[in-house]
Amino acid sequence: MAFDGITVAAMVAELKNTIKDGRINKIAQPEKDALLLTIKGAGSQYRLFMSANASLPLIYLDDENRQSPQTAPAFCMLMRKYVQNAKILDISQPGLERVIRIKLSGYNEMGDERVLSLVTEIMGKHSNIILLDENDKVIDSIKRVSAMVSSVREVLPGKGYFIPDSGRKADPLSAGEEDFLAAYISGEMNNSAENALSAAYQGISRQAAEEILLRAGVDGRMDVAELCKDPDSFGRIKSAFLELCGMIKTGNFKPCICFENGKAAEYAAYDVSGFSQKEYMDSISAVLKAYYGLKERDVRTKQKTADLRKIVQTATERCVKKLQIHDAQLKDGDRKDKYRLYGELLNAYAYQIPEGVKEYEAEDYINGGSVKIPLDPELSAHDNAKKYFDRYAKLKRTFEAAVKLKEEGEGELEYLKNTAHFLDMVSDENDLKAIREELHEAGYIKKSGEKKGSFRSRPLHYVTEDGFHIYVGKNNHQNDELTFKKADGADWWFHAKKLPGSHVIVKTEGRELPDRVYEQAAALAAYYSKASEQEKAEVDYVQKKNIKKPGGAAPGFVVYYTNFSMAIRPGIDGLTLVKE
Repeated sequence: MAFDGITVAAMVAELKNTIKDGRINKIAQPEKDALLLTIKGAGSQYRLFMSANASLPLIYLDDENRQSPQTAPAFCMLMRKYVQNAKILDISQPGLERVIRIKLSGYNEMGDERVLSLVTEIMGKHSNIILLDENDKVIDSIKRVSAMVSSVREVLPGKGYFIPDSGRKADPLSAGEEDFLAAYISGEMNNSAENALSAAYQGISRQAAEEILLRAGVDGRMDVAELCKDPDSFGRIKSAFLELCGMIKTGNFKPCICFENGKAAEYAAYDVSGFSQKEYMDSISAVLKAYYGLKERDVRTKQKTADLRKIVQTATERCVKKLQIHDAQLKDGDRKDKYRLYGELLNAYAYQIPEGVKEYEAEDYINGGSVKIPLDPELSAHDNAKKYFDRYAKLKRTFEAAVKLKEEGEGELEYLKNTAHFLDMVSDENDLKAIREELHEAGYIKKSGEKKGSFRSRPLHYVTEDGFHIYVGKNNHQNDELTFKKADGADWWFHAKKLPGSHVIVKTEGRELPDRVYEQAAALAAYYSKASEQEKAEVDYVQKKNIKKPGGAAPGFVVYYTNFSMAIRPGIDGLTLVKE
């Protein structure tokens, strides 16, 4: 997952095939460190988005417009002055650096043609967008860099432009077989094979180095010194390296997004090894937009659920404190039987107890042995007995109430933990509204403002290779609905053992489930639970006819007394998600 030199090379190849010879029609600056150029040419229109954001520098072709500020920033105005209607002559990348240079033909105020360059540098916190004149002098940049900020290079109007020295890194596109070894091992003998490859060549990220070593069948953690003792392994690395370089030179890219358990994990301009689930796309722009769109959606979802998370967290903390109080009351209630015994023994031996004594040792005819009973010398034996019976009755009432309250509190705590888990599963606005409505019904928040039934949040629906339908609840109400309305008695129910998570229902439709379907459903139940990040999780499964719901229990709460269990790795492999 790196916007490395290979990704830049794929972007340059795409831009050459799309916007070269086009003209810049519109220039906007939607963000303080980003530009959006609208380019027309050959009957087509493109939008080129360039961002020098320190945390997420990007450049790609976008099909969506972006809202710009009412007053154009200074750099945007300067760009309009110099390159409005300019023709794109060429797009290039120096070596495999993370730099894209767009060569432009424009006109000055006198109507004379001049050649300018718009340089986008994708370099993390040092990323920038720089406009250069025909002599490679800086006209201006979206981020000015003074000597106080950088002692290596100033980026200010009138300063000469150069790419910061990448040290002793070699250009992989000009590397031949004969100098591969020298560049690779130079000064890196004690480094790992993966780190050394990334350190030796421009534009080769850790991800790309890992891919080269995977294709070569070499452990990336191996020291270079150890690797050099194995000419065969080193030869395979060289072959994989040159193969990747050949792909870059010919422009034979294969952009893709890699998924792990249904979540976008990596992207690359080439076919990535080690992932079974990949989505290939026509362009690197499509990959970048889709990948970062998914990431942005996750961030927005977390922001939207923040208020509900806080409400659930506060309610959970309050519930835990109440349970601690109930536990203390139950522990205190253990004394109640002692007071009852004192009362019964005092009534039995009242005729033997002298008046005015502070203690009496009585034979315990119930449990055996003897018991020392503290007494109030101002009271008679019967009055002391009554006092102990009153204490017993009070503690008994408190104990019985605490037992009931603790049971209710444990049910509430489980409900809240499940709700917190389901907030992690929210994928769209309807899911969020459903949980908000549920919390309103449970009394945790005020009325949501949404009319009940005005939105629809559906359970997840998967289909196995054998044609079995599997449903996954995305909130507590859906769990109830799936288990007690959707499922028939012979259907199978799965849930992560003693953990917050989704109810998973497998519809049998009168068929016997193959072993792999049991495993796929269990893996799904583990994946949609708090055990999703664990190597393995224990999952209970049972036929729906054996699932019961206690009266008055919170949504999603069930009990079962007979079940099977299996330890399984969380995942969704081999299942097809049905979009409804």
